[in-house]
Amino acid sequence: MRVQGELADRRKPELSAVAGELTSEKRRPSSKKNKRKQKKVGSTPSAVQRLFETCKEVFADGGAGLVPSPEDVDRLRSVLDNIDASDVGLTQNMSYFRDGASTRTLPITYLHIYECDKLSIGIFCLPPSAVIPLHNHPGMTVFSKLLFGSMHIKSYDWVNVPQNSNGIVNSLHFQPPGLHLAKVKTDSVFTAPCKTSVLYPEDGGNMHCFTARTSCAVLDVLGPPYSNPEDGRDCTYYNEFHYKSFSGDGNLAPAEDGVYAWLEEKKKPDDFFVVGAKYRGPKIIEQS
Repeated sequence: MRVQGELADRRKPELSAVAGELTSEKRRPSSKKNKRKQKKVGSTPSAVQRLFETCKEVFADGGAGLVPSPEDVDRLRSVLDNIDASDVGLTQNMSYFRDGASTRTLPITYLHIYECDKLSIGIFCLPPSAVIPLHNHPGMTVFSKLLFGSMHIKSYDWVNVPQNSNGIVNSLHFQPPGLHLAKVKTDSVFTAPCKTSVLYPEDGGNMHCFTARTSCAVLDVLGPPYSNPEDGRDCTYYNEFHYKSFSGDGNLAPAEDGVYAWLEEKKKPDDFFVVGAKYRGPKIIEQS
């Protein structure tokens, strides 16, 4: 989905200037400074750095419609499972998470961490009751980790129907133009801490909607990221209709009522706002 406003500066940081005057040869450098320098060189990589390096490996040969191996999916999911809000410099009392009821708008903030043509990493910050409307992820594998808070997630996958099928697909005879049949994958409330969810180009709930029950933050990894409409990976939004609304007399087992729905493409909602803000957590270091 597109982010309004100015995203964090994506340029590689310039080399820092050397602070202070050069010491004379007779003046010995402080042992305290030496210890700090040694500690920095040998320090353990931050959780964000480990995430970045794992993502680069997992999506090294990626592209639209290409899914990482099950082993790589598990490896990246394991890294994300062990990340919490403190690892990315977030707390629930930050301004991103304040209730916007007084202004009648609930803008969502996106903190850009990293992006290249293979993947993107960022955080969606949602105040209470904020909604990311139903949208898709064309050709993408997406990892989502709820860092804190409680959120309702509803997701769908398209129903691919052979023309000579029976049962539920009989209802396609009554399908109005512009509507497509989808099956519910997830319809639940998630509360942190919880496991990382993964969606794929053709399954896993490729189309989803997020509704914040409380203030919450979601760390997202997309491989590959969205692109221009010409490249076929722009974000599409949907209206959803109950299955019975256009089912005619199609056959549907009572136990499956509510499992299916009709989706209709629509423009980005006018009341949906995502603004960019600078990510201020641990920095990523790209190896040359």
